Amino acid sequence: MASAPKTLRDAILYFADYENCRLAVESIRWPDGIVKCPTCGSDKVTHLASVKRYKCYGQHPRAQFSLKVGTVFEDSPIQLQKWLPALWLLTNCKNGISSYELARALGVTQKTAWYMLQRLRLALQIQHSGKFGGHVEVDETYIGGKARHTYTKARTQAMRGRMGKASKAIVMGLLERHGDDRPHSVVRTVIVKSNKRGDLVPHVADHVEKGSTVYTDALKSYAVLDGYYAHQVIDHAEAYVDGAVHTNGLENFWSLLKRAIKGTYVSIEPFHLFRYPDEQAFRFNSRKSTDRARFLMALFGIVNKRLTYSALTGSELPQTC
Repeated sequence: MASAPKTLRDAILYFADYENCRLAVESIRWPDGIVKCPTCGSDKVTHLASVKRYKCYGQHPRAQFSLKVGTVFEDSPIQLQKWLPALWLLTNCKNGISSYELARALGVTQKTAWYMLQRLRLALQIQHSGKFGGHVEVDETYIGGKARHTYTKARTQAMRGRMGKASKAIVMGLLERHGDDRPHSVVRTVIVKSNKRGDLVPHVADHVEKGSTVYTDALKSYAVLDGYYAHQVIDHAEAYVDGAVHTNGLENFWSLLKRAIKGTYVSIEPFHLFRYPDEQAFRFNSRKSTDRARFLMALFGIVNKRLTYSALTGSELPQTC
């Protein structure tokens, strides 16, 4: 995509032409320039410009296929001329974009815009390569409504300390600080059931190399890390920074995440919560990139992923490849 847009205005004008959309998605799906059938893998394929489809000359059902097959756009009646600007907005709006705002921008219903955003968030879920090393911060935060926004009984219980954090979802974060081979810090997130040792420590083992320096707060669940890592603890009851010992990198990320949730998305069902930290992590990890580079990075994530409406609403598990 040598002529890919650099700004939102450029993106709207550029992707208004279907041919530009086709070339953009083709360059991601088939970077060698050879279009292959998603059913049989044959390269004996021709483009039917009049119907905006492809035809495979192999002997099998569904010989004709659209450019959306095998991507997060599959089975969607929405045109690529709307999908690609929507992806640009999601990846480049600092605090995300709500389904109501996207619906007004694209001229679709709010329900359609919400479904589009959930599909596009699947494209932002990039597979992690390797484990963190060097200096790593580990922390968790609580996502949920404030006590003053709940009904009377729940508010009273929270004020008396009977509910508090127990009624909120917990997001765990791991951040590798910048170093010689890392120009800027990078974060990963995971939804956990509780802040107990059994729910937190396995994720540290999965994402951080043994022997690395790990910084946490004084939560006792992390005490076991002493035997596997150079574990440094900052007690927030005494201080928030002690030289290099702090978790301020993750605190910064949590503030960005909560600003997006509170200011843009307002209310999130726990079933869908994992999609939003992943979305914010994508933007955080690519914050040094240009809008164009961030969009292209997200575009690579559309291939071999699919999210059906039944999976999105909980009647089946999401399908990914």
